[in-house]
Amino acid sequence: MLATALSATLVGLHAHLVRVEVEATRGPPYFELVGLAEAAVRESRVRVKSALLQVGVDIAECRVVVNLAPADLRKTGSGFDLAIAMAAVGALGAVPRDSLYGVLFAGELSLEGTVQPLRGVLAQLLGARAHRVKRAIVPRANAPEAALVDGMSVRTVASLRELINALRGQTELPIAQGSIEAPPNTPIDDLGDVRGQASARRALEIAAAGGHNLLMLGPPGAGKTMLARRLPGILPPLSTEEALEVTAIHSVAGLLSASRGLSRARPFRAPHHTVSEIGLVGGGDGPRPGEVSLAHQGVLFLDELAEFRRSALEALRQPLEDGLVTISRARAKATFPARLILVCAMNPCACGWLGDRSGRCACSRERLQAYRARLSGPLLDRIDVHVILPPVDVSALQERNRGEASDVVRKRVEAAREIQRERTRREGIRATTNAALTQRDLERVASPCPAGQRILGAAVDRLALSARGYGKVLRVGRTIADLEGSTALGPAHLAEAVGLRVLDRNAWSATPHSKEVISASG
Repeated sequence: MLATALSATLVGLHAHLVRVEVEATRGPPYFELVGLAEAAVRESRVRVKSALLQVGVDIAECRVVVNLAPADLRKTGSGFDLAIAMAAVGALGAVPRDSLYGVLFAGELSLEGTVQPLRGVLAQLLGARAHRVKRAIVPRANAPEAALVDGMSVRTVASLRELINALRGQTELPIAQGSIEAPPNTPIDDLGDVRGQASARRALEIAAAGGHNLLMLGPPGAGKTMLARRLPGILPPLSTEEALEVTAIHSVAGLLSASRGLSRARPFRAPHHTVSEIGLVGGGDGPRPGEVSLAHQGVLFLDELAEFRRSALEALRQPLEDGLVTISRARAKATFPARLILVCAMNPCACGWLGDRSGRCACSRERLQAYRARLSGPLLDRIDVHVILPPVDVSALQERNRGEASDVVRKRVEAAREIQRERTRREGIRATTNAALTQRDLERVASPCPAGQRILGAAVDRLALSARGYGKVLRVGRTIADLEGSTALGPAHLAEAVGLRVLDRNAWSATPHSKEVISASG
C-alpha cells in the first residue's frame, strides 16, 4: 500500500514542505529512498528500520520505496525520520492512513525509537503555518520554541511508540508548552562604569539611537572593548516580532538550549579575528547563518578590526548595505536577515601607540601604510560613526563620581527610537531606524535647512565625502536631532554628524572638522 506524510526542509530560514510518500509491500528485502536526499537523509533508513523494530514493526521482509517530493528540491538534515517512519507504518496498515493527513512530522529517531530534538523547528513551523498547515508533531525537547507559533495545533512526542499509540487513538499527545525567557539574572555591564571618554560615550548613544555602525580608534587600554560590551545595555528591548526572528535564527544555528523559549535579550556576538569568511557571513554545505546573522537585531563586535582576514571583512559590505545575507548555491539560494549594529575597534597602528605622548611608537611610514591598507575604503565608508579614544587620564580613573548609568541613557535612546517609529508610521516608511532609511525616504525626513546645506557642501568639498558618506551624515544628523526631540534638522546637528564621520588618524584628538566646515560655510 501507499501512504503519505508531511515534513519540511529548510533553505536558510525558509521552510519548504516535503511530501513523504512510502510504498511498502511484502516481498524481498529492499529499501530505496529517492528525491535528492543528502547523506543524513539517506541514512534515515538505518534509524527508521531499527526504531520500527523496537515497536514491533519489522520491515526487514518488506519492499519499501520512499519518495521525497518535490524531487528537484535538495533535502537536508535528519528531521525526516519521523515522517518516513509514520508513512511506512501507514503503508503497512499499522496506523490509519487518514490519521497522517494534514500533519507535519519533524523529528530524528534513535535506534531505540526515541525522538531526538532538531535544529530549526521554529522556522519549520512558521513556514508550515504560512502554507496553511494546521497541525504538527515535533520532538518534546523542542516544545519551548514550538509553543511560540500561534495558529497551529502543535503536539510533542518523546518516542515512536507513544506516537503510534496516539495515532491509533489509544492516547493523546501533550500540547507544546513554553514560556518567554526571563531576563538573565547576571549583572549587565553598565555604562556608568566607564571613566572619561565623553566623546565615545556620546558616539555610543548616537549609534544606539539610530542603529548606526560605529568605529572606535584608540590605543590599548583606552576602553574600546569596555564601551562596546555596554552597548546592548542601552538598546531598547526586543519587540515580540524581533524576538521571534532572533529565536528562529538561533534555532536554525542549533544555539537554543532545551528549555529556552522566546528570548528578549539583544544578541551580542564577538567573534575572534581568526574567523573565516563563512563563519562571519554564513554559508557552507547546506547554508547556515554566520556571526552577522546571529547578531541580527543586536550587536556584532569586531575587536582588533585590522587583524581580521581581508576577504572576511569585504564580505560584510553587502550585509551592511542591505540588512541581509544572500548565499547562492547550485540548487538553492538561502537568505538570512542581518540588520545589526556593527561596532569595530582597532589600534591606530600596528604597535598601538601612534600619537602617544611617550613617543614609544616605532612604526615606520611603510609599516603604518601597510597596517591601514588592511581596511578598504568601501568598508570604512559603510561605517556611520567614527570616534577617536585618547588615553584615559589618571585623574578620570580616580574619579569617584560615576558617569550616567545605562538606564538613564537607554531612556533617551528609547525616546529617540519612538520618534523614529512614529515618523515611519506617519510617512509610510518601512525602515524602523534612521540607519536603515533608503535614499528616497532620507530625502523626505532629513531635508536640511539652507545653513545645513552649506555645511554639507563644505564637507563634501573639504573632506571628500562620497555620495554614501553624504547620506551617512544626513542619517546621523537626523538621529542627533531625534535625541534632542527636534523635528527640524539644524546646522548644529549636521555639524556634529560631520565631526563623527571623519577621523584624523595621525593625532589623538579628532580634528575639529565640524568647526572648519562651519567657518568655511559662513
